[in-house]
Amino acid sequence: MPANLCLAEIRNVVFILSDDHRYDFMGFMDEAPDFLETPNLDRMAGGGIHVRNAFVTTSLCSPSRASILTGRYMHAHHVVDNQRPVPAGTRFFPEYLQNAGVKTAFVGKWHMGHDSDERRPGFDHWVSFKGQGDYFDPELNVNGDRRQFEGYNADILTDQAIQWIDAQSSDSSVQPFFLYLSYKAVHYPFKPAPRHQGRYANSKIDYPETMANTEENYQTQSHWIRDRRYSIHGIDHMETGAFDNDPVPSFDSLYRDYCETVHSVDENIGRVLDTLEAAGQLDSTLVLYMGDNGFALGEHGFYDKRDAFEESIRVPMLAYAPTNLPAGKTIDPMIQNIDIASTVLDAMKVDFPADAEVDGRSFLPLLKGENTTWRDHILYEYHWEWNFPATPTLFAIRDKRFKYVYYHGVWDQNGFYDLQTDPHERHNLIDVPGYREQVERMSKQMFDELSAMGGLNVPVRPPQGERLGSRKLPR
Repeated sequence: MPANLCLAEIRNVVFILSDDHRYDFMGFMDEAPDFLETPNLDRMAGGGIHVRNAFVTTSLCSPSRASILTGRYMHAHHVVDNQRPVPAGTRFFPEYLQNAGVKTAFVGKWHMGHDSDERRPGFDHWVSFKGQGDYFDPELNVNGDRRQFEGYNADILTDQAIQWIDAQSSDSSVQPFFLYLSYKAVHYPFKPAPRHQGRYANSKIDYPETMANTEENYQTQSHWIRDRRYSIHGIDHMETGAFDNDPVPSFDSLYRDYCETVHSVDENIGRVLDTLEAAGQLDSTLVLYMGDNGFALGEHGFYDKRDAFEESIRVPMLAYAPTNLPAGKTIDPMIQNIDIASTVLDAMKVDFPADAEVDGRSFLPLLKGENTTWRDHILYEYHWEWNFPATPTLFAIRDKRFKYVYYHGVWDQNGFYDLQTDPHERHNLIDVPGYREQVERMSKQMFDELSAMGGLNVPVRPPQGERLGSRKLPR
């Protein structure tokens, strides 16, 4: 076994990633819908650690996934949308685990390179599908062998993950392992397992207070925010088709389908935990769970993500290692998706190469309750997409109380919010004189840091096909 791999408390890591799961939709949280059932996420929180303030650096599938795998901001790894492939030469942290003698597996949604399901570097075992994949009867690439499977996507991916875990547990070589299990769910359009369809059909929905189309909700906001309400990602003017199969799109059905799909993912997470326990691996395994980005469900009249509001940039994050981490604990430091790579390597006692460029850092000391200095703010970036034009390019900086958002390329006002007094971000304080110095200070800090990191180069994607002509929004 290589000298840089020390098998101590934690031998294995299972990283579970869901899609579009917002931070507050877990049953144990006060903010969650009363009817939402997530017994297995509750189990992880009760027997492990809930990271209350987990964020992504970009709220979009491919950029977020690239940040997880590289430990770098979007402007550094250059995967800025869901279409562009990973640049040649990009290194993923599982490569370092593999080089250190750890058995590695990827099961699920990759979604970088969009239409390719080819095996990526760093994984001994590969199970994936092209692009977004299908909720039902997916075709999977299993180590180069493409096969059609029958059933619900999350169930099938979990079956594949369980088979691999069992194989590692019965292997006489007793190598440590790393499993990256990446669900398609809860991605829009939300589709629960058939056994859960209609589970919450009669449940009462409490609408977000910023969902109402009132002057109070929009009088201080940037103009694009109200405009988006009537665009491709607004709840009142749906342009990409019905929310469901009903003749008339229904926000209520969208909301309930989302909750039922979350429940389907939770059930499968429980199957993974039970498999680890039955195989005798749970006590030596760190299980990490997070979402790749958040998702608005009516807030500000939105559905989807991309913007810098809390529902978009905050994600669920849980750490579960029954014999190695405290139980039932919540930690408050701001942790981001760029920290996953360093944390997994740290847990498995594997170092980054000396020449590796990494923006994140390990939060394992925070999980263990050790005293360590930590960031007091986060940065966020999103670049406008020509195929989803309702949200502008934006940069944001958020500390424990305030958030400043800069909108690039639009004739509009920026955003500034006091999250302590206004957690739902209803009141934009950008023009309030008493906050002027704070706004200027945060703006300067954000641009200074982005400039120093090379983060101010905004990519422009050449127009294609119909985009060569009209610049009108799609109808």
